[in-house]
Formats: sequence, C-alpha cells, structure tokens
Amino acid sequence: MPNKKRRLEKVPEPKIGMPTMGGVQSSLMDYAVGLGGGIIYALSQALTGSGLIGGLIGAGLAGAIVRGSRGTAIATILGFQSIVGTIGQASAVSNSNGNEEVM
Repeated sequence: MPNKKRRLEKVPEPKIGMPTMGGVQSSLMDYAVGLGGGIIYALSQALTGSGLIGGLIGAGLAGAIVRGSRGTAIATILGFQSIVGTIGQASAVSNSNGNEEVM
C-alpha cells in the first residue's frame, strides 16, 4: 500500500492584543443580548415553573426571541442548565430522608 502524504491543516492562532473601542462595544452588545435572554428565561420560568417543562419553554422562548447564532447559543446553554438543575434537584430530594447525621 503506497504511503499517502497527509496534509496538516493549519489551526488558526488566537489573536490577543490591545482592546479596541470596537471590541469593547461588541462585547457589551453580547452582554446585553445575554442579559435580555436571561430576563426572558427568568420571566417565562416564573410563569411556567422551574421544572423541566418550564426550563424547556423558557429556553425555547429566549432562543426564539434572540435570533441567529446568539439565540442558538442561549437556548443551548439554558437547555444544559435546565437539565443539570433538574437532576440536581432530584438527587437532593432523594438524599433528604431526614435520617442523616448532623456534623
């Protein structure tokens, strides 16, 4: 079998430098969009409950209102957060039978 030459793809290096006003403004806009998505999520969870279904509805609403890649990121992160929180609550309830030692 002949040896095939493998092409190594060049990985782009991160660009680190002095902050610019445009970069700061872009970061502040990202922050504001995340803040808005969080407010939408919190309001929808207050209306629908903080369980799995409430988290699903909240993530769906926040992701639909904030459009594009930012909305996708918000919905993905909130979905992850919802399932981790639900599992954490379930394990806390199952561990609290009132018979633990108190330190």
